[in-house]
Amino acid sequence: MKTIDSIAAELQGYDPQALSAETVNAFLSRLVEPVTEQESVGIFQALGRVLSQNVISPISVPPHDNSAMDGYAFNGAQLSSQALSLKVLGTAMAGKAWSGVAGPGECVKIMTGAIMPAGLDTVVPQEFVSCEGDTVTIPAGLLKVGDNRRELGEDLMQGQPALLKGELLTPAALGLLASLGINSVPVWRKLRVAYFSTGDEILSLGEAPREGAVYDSNRYTVFGLLTRLGCEVIDMGVVRDEPALLEAAFVHGALEADAIITSGGVSVGEADYTKAMMKKLGDVAFWKIAMRPGRPMAVGQIIRAKLASSPYAASASSYFKNSNKALSGSAVLFGLPGNPVAVMVTFLAFVRPALLQMMGSTAQQPPLLKARSSEVIRKKPGRTEYQRGTVSTAADGSLHVKTTGNQGSGVLSSMVQANGLIVLHHAQGNVAVGDEVDVMMFDGSI
Repeated sequence: MKTIDSIAAELQGYDPQALSAETVNAFLSRLVEPVTEQESVGIFQALGRVLSQNVISPISVPPHDNSAMDGYAFNGAQLSSQALSLKVLGTAMAGKAWSGVAGPGECVKIMTGAIMPAGLDTVVPQEFVSCEGDTVTIPAGLLKVGDNRRELGEDLMQGQPALLKGELLTPAALGLLASLGINSVPVWRKLRVAYFSTGDEILSLGEAPREGAVYDSNRYTVFGLLTRLGCEVIDMGVVRDEPALLEAAFVHGALEADAIITSGGVSVGEADYTKAMMKKLGDVAFWKIAMRPGRPMAVGQIIRAKLASSPYAASASSYFKNSNKALSGSAVLFGLPGNPVAVMVTFLAFVRPALLQMMGSTAQQPPLLKARSSEVIRKKPGRTEYQRGTVSTAADGSLHVKTTGNQGSGVLSSMVQANGLIVLHHAQGNVAVGDEVDVMMFDGSI
């Protein structure tokens, strides 16, 4: 098990009081380990899961040469600089091979997907020919040999990998599996993530309002983010700022999950029960990230061997305990800020890629979109800023982005209005109207 100190020693310029966003991701990529347990699931349960083995194609796709068009199949060697007239011998339908033989000067009417008759290699679309009785005429210069024919194995050849280990199974991948006649696939087990909010000022839904208190939105946001990612979510509610309650939450989370996410309790000046309990039960670093929003963050491991003496360990029943793993290894800890927008930004920028790695996924972060700013954006070099923005398409087809206005880290409505985050990089300064900026789009994540 790697320690915080050993990982920090690998990173040049590591400073927990002023970490760049790039260094955070480099650190987390060294900290987390993929799950190792596999299972087999049916195709209807496979969406969003991660393949644990290569899927080898049991057949060739297509399984035979076939027509890509409704038209007429013929031997392309007959093409010349002159128009070509051919006698139609019959019709080849999809799903049933045509059994005749076509020679020189002859062709076969063919439907899309139908097997190419023996000796025929070219298809002319039906709209390009002129017909007279049982004869069709193909204009000169229209085709070349092999046009409009799909060759055997053109998509996939039997025995070759169709999908690779580590791929996230998308709707398109499910269709590909079905096209190969495969109805179940090997996947890594689902990642289990426990989550709770901290703070005496946090109200759960159903509680009566009280002065100075706010309703907890973070649990529901994180639930949505984790569910979209395909994790098994363990909602542990709101935990008050009391050492015994925090210890119980961390112990149960570590024995039930691969990762624990908290919100609140990691900022400078906050009650340090949360930070103290993280230190007591784990190996944790407390960071000040050079970013906005979301500067404070804690990361590390809750070490299960440290939980043996806790009075709360005996009452925890879990996957890990039942599989004799309760007191071995660790649960990765992500201590996020308390402000709602900061929670989402730090999740998207740092936690999501780390969890994907833990899921066994080889997926890369989605590429940033380029768009031109519709307004001046003030920015100081020396930190990465994530501003909520709306991308739209101008009349000329170019992409433009504008901020949603107030960028306060507690303005949750602005995340609903936005369709992406404008990413202003560490060394970047002010943005002028028309300048190109990077945007992290929300589709599929928020």
